[in-house]
Amino acid sequence: MNQRTDSEGQRSPLSSPVSSDDAVRPTRVSSGEYARIAPMQPIISISSLSKTYASGFHALKRVTLDIRKGEIFALLGPNGAGKTTLISIVCGIVTPSAGTVTADGHDIVRDYRSARTKIGLVPQELTTDAFETVWATVTFSRGLFGRAPNPAFIEKLLRDLSLWDKRKAEIMTLSGGMKRRVMIAKALSHEPQILFLDEPTAGVDVELRRDMWALVRALRETGVTIILTTHYLAEAEEMADRIGVISKGTLILVEEKIELMKKLGKRQLTLQLQEPMTVIPAALADLRLALKSDGYELEYTFDANEQHTGVPSLLRRMSDLGIGFRDLNTRQSSLEDIFVSLVSERAGGGQ
Repeated sequence: MNQRTDSEGQRSPLSSPVSSDDAVRPTRVSSGEYARIAPMQPIISISSLSKTYASGFHALKRVTLDIRKGEIFALLGPNGAGKTTLISIVCGIVTPSAGTVTADGHDIVRDYRSARTKIGLVPQELTTDAFETVWATVTFSRGLFGRAPNPAFIEKLLRDLSLWDKRKAEIMTLSGGMKRRVMIAKALSHEPQILFLDEPTAGVDVELRRDMWALVRALRETGVTIILTTHYLAEAEEMADRIGVISKGTLILVEEKIELMKKLGKRQLTLQLQEPMTVIPAALADLRLALKSDGYELEYTFDANEQHTGVPSLLRRMSDLGIGFRDLNTRQSSLEDIFVSLVSERAGGGQ
């Protein structure tokens, strides 16, 4: 894809991707030796961010987080955890009580105009001008950010979102899925470098969800940084580079997705027994076992990263006890399992 630049000579978010090697790379100095360039600054930097409403409710509690350029970051949390409040502060919709946020080096309070031109937001709620056409509302959104008219870009954007055939239709005549596409088009109209997707697939059909994630992948390839909140944890598991978990206004974990799955993921070995079991024998009581399916299944949970998983010992002891099984299978815990475990532990701790 050809690199594009805007009127200020900056790279457009639809330009060629930045190589991951660009962040830290060797460069020749005058002496002929090589030095290393300092790592690239995060595109979003959040420091000790707090929000307390007039009612006394603490929506955010000293959240600190850096988002890397070009990554897909998934922010997970139960309803009321603070996800939307955090996004709203970064996007300039809600005023923080304390802390600082910069977007591509621009402070969102002191340099809010520059900061907001870097950001696109697709909110949970569908808020569009019902009587405007698709073309008019997307073009108008671009102008709000001071960007020069670019009909060719708007056309490509609408085509990418399967909206081109609806460009002359009034918003009020569109289906809910099509209105969601229009919201995405508006968020991308000014070619932002950062895109927030707040529950983007909530209430949309399977086709739109598939198209939306294809668009997210394409945007990431062009260097756009994407931060999403979602309740579809399987999608976050598939799409995200890093995962953040927020609960009761506190960011309790930020981790590379692969490392998170390795560190906190468990495996379950399920044995389908030949005869139902009413109670786990005392000789197996020291193992992490649970009876399922009215005693016809015995489930063993273990850490696959440990050197000794305990599986051979379990099978040997079952044989000694005369417990037979017809079949067995294993399952790796999903991101949803890990998420539920983390939030439950946090709630259990009373924090």
